[in-house]
Formats: sequence, C-alpha cells, structure tokens
Amino acid sequence: MDTNTRNSAIGAASFLIIFGVVAYFLPKIMLAVGNYSTIAAGIFAVLFVLAFFGVFWLRGRSQRKNGN
Repeated sequence: MDTNTRNSAIGAASFLIIFGVVAYFLPKIMLAVGNYSTIAAGIFAVLFVLAFFGVFWLRGRSQRKNGN
C-alpha cells in the first residue's frame, strides 16, 4: 500500500466513522431539535443527508479537476 492509497483509506474510514456516529445519534438529535421546532428537525435531517452526498460530489469534482 503506497502513501496515496493509505491516505485515501484513512480519509474514507474517518469519513464513515464520523457520519456513522452522527447517523447513530440522529434520532436523538432530531427529537431534541424537534422540541424546539419540528421544521428545524426536518431541515437538520435533510442537511445531514445532503452533506453525506455533498462530500462525494466534491471529491468527484476534485478528482476531475486534478485529472485523476
């Protein structure tokens, strides 16, 4: 495993761990935010999903720009 592959694997693992932990606690977070506003809780959930796919979109743009 070369340095570039190892760095990509570490980045992917950290991304999955962070989003996995937030997804695990997402129902509790939504209930807490839902006590304040149900619309805010829904917006938080939508933003979480958009952020998940946004990271992949940004990575694809970056790789296209660099020619990889």
